[in-house]
Amino acid sequence: MAWRNLVEPATLLDHFQAHPPEGFVPLPGLPVPAFAAPFDLLTTADAAFKARLRALPLYRHWSRWLRVRTAFVGTTVSEYAALPAAPSMEPADFARAVRTTLGRRFPLAIVKDIPQQSPLLDEADNAYALALAQACAAQGFVLVEGQALAYVPIDFLSIEAYLARLSSTRRQNLRRKLRSRAEVAVQTMATGDAAIDDARIAAYYALYEGVYAQSEVHFDRLTLPFFAALLRDAGANGIVFEYRSRSTGALLGWNLCYVHAGRLVDKYIGLAYPAARECNLYFLSWIENLEYALAQGLSHYVAGWTDPEVKRSLGARFAFTQHAVYVRQPVLRALGRRLAGRFESDRQWREQAGLK
Repeated sequence: MAWRNLVEPATLLDHFQAHPPEGFVPLPGLPVPAFAAPFDLLTTADAAFKARLRALPLYRHWSRWLRVRTAFVGTTVSEYAALPAAPSMEPADFARAVRTTLGRRFPLAIVKDIPQQSPLLDEADNAYALALAQACAAQGFVLVEGQALAYVPIDFLSIEAYLARLSSTRRQNLRRKLRSRAEVAVQTMATGDAAIDDARIAAYYALYEGVYAQSEVHFDRLTLPFFAALLRDAGANGIVFEYRSRSTGALLGWNLCYVHAGRLVDKYIGLAYPAARECNLYFLSWIENLEYALAQGLSHYVAGWTDPEVKRSLGARFAFTQHAVYVRQPVLRALGRRLAGRFESDRQWREQAGLK
């Protein structure tokens, strides 16, 4: 099926619907992927607001009411919400369909990750996204600023030229972290490669779970069958970067990227703690991915949503999103409008960083 806004292969969305994260249920009835899941309302709240709520009397007793069964339009495996491709649905009709179907069935209905003039999309997709956000607002949705998607244009001729663009302090710090590169062996494999057998997939999944366990946000715990489907998909142009200790052969980490639309799109990583941290594997993989994109003549490295300040220090630029949130109960909808700014942590970071 054709959808707007895809920065990655559509097969990722197919695998997401076939093997959804734990507790997620795919929702039919719309011409795009949608799902229902339990959602902690404080997931994207700023730290000060969370602290104020947790200080209220009996918080541990009533806080369970902050976890709400929510309908989401979009996925957690695509950078942006997949929206209807022409001539499927006009933005106003699509917004109305979300409100009258999911908005009536669920306390919350969220169209997630609507792009805002993304340089990674064409003019038509950006125009549709803008019209959809406006149509959602007209239908009573609350627009909330979303996350910052990091990307690096490959407009340099060498890694040395890339490093030269960083500040002297950041450049020196990164060079120091890269000294451990000699201790790490890197192997690349295409998804579907026979070497990616059941044992390898299980080892990769264990490292993914380690990353998930130490992350601040626990929303979509992806499953072993989902990763198995991705890693066995020979037609998706997926590239696995595998990192092992040169001295022991131990698996230190892995990174799954995709070559799509002339860009390298970074999707998933697994790290063996504490060994991966000790050898600065996050930074090694960043440079490895830039070198791969450069060697393949790709136009961008799309580096994902998390850790924006770290990625900014590495020279990334950012594209931003909105979420359109429909609250079924009118009183809570009015309250949501007043509190929307408390759930825009990446907007606050964006303003502090002085980014447009």
